[in-house]
Amino acid sequence: MKKYVLYNRSAGQNTGNVGIKNLNSFYPSYELIFIDVTTISDFNEFFSSVEPNADVIICGGDGTLNHFVNDIDGIEIKNNIYFYATGSGNDFLHDLGKDKGSEPFLINHYIDKFPCVYIDGTKRKFINGTGYGLDGFVCEMGNKKREKTKKKINYTLLALKALFYAYKPRNATVIIDGVEKHFEKAWLTPTMKGKFFGGGMKIAPIRDRNDDDLSVIVVHSCPRLRLLTIFPTIYGGTHIKYKKYVEIFSAKEVTITYDKPCAMQIDGETVVNVKSYTAITSEKIQKKVKI
Repeated sequence: MKKYVLYNRSAGQNTGNVGIKNLNSFYPSYELIFIDVTTISDFNEFFSSVEPNADVIICGGDGTLNHFVNDIDGIEIKNNIYFYATGSGNDFLHDLGKDKGSEPFLINHYIDKFPCVYIDGTKRKFINGTGYGLDGFVCEMGNKKREKTKKKINYTLLALKALFYAYKPRNATVIIDGVEKHFEKAWLTPTMKGKFFGGGMKIAPIRDRNDDDLSVIVVHSCPRLRLLTIFPTIYGGTHIKYKKYVEIFSAKEVTITYDKPCAMQIDGETVVNVKSYTAITSEKIQKKVKI
């Protein structure tokens, strides 16, 4: 029996080809075929060549999984798809209560329920969350730093730098299922499918991934120094007690527009110069397809 292992050597700070070696201990009686996922240019062609009874294991972090589910969007998949975490953040894994290095698990039913975000007419699915403001700005800073060094990026340090002086909050218009709201000095406006983003920050602590709705978190009107004291509480999810500055909404569709463009992130991947985005649930996607 064969199992196709699609790995990303760039995952986990360029250690993705190391972590996959542990797979042999899980499947001693299987023939494992290792393929660098970045070398696959046509996934339709790839899955056409894979035996129907063969499993496919995608190995990497949140970014690798995000690229994979977008690359296979619209393709009818008959194979069982498993995920094995070899990334550095692994927010998807943590949201499911699993640990890095645990046995690969089936994700076909998750793939079908991932929501999507539209930016200037371009659609992209996301697995954990998307948003812009401080989080997108920090991801943008991380990308620039990564171009200059091979050292591990300390995103917490970058976030503190942004909070101290580098990031300037925007005014935001948020339309939640048709209801329009306005917020001054919006620092964060992520839309979440899972609880975590940023490699362990519990930004949406009451979020249930099995619930089709999305959680929209708006952090606004908070003085810079006050936010510096609140920011660490995001890791434990207790920031939601600061209701004066943190508001959470449930939505099937949300459009968020800033008065000035800034960077946004989609599962940690950066998109620059964005002024507005619309996120919708898988339920809304399915209804649009039926129409």
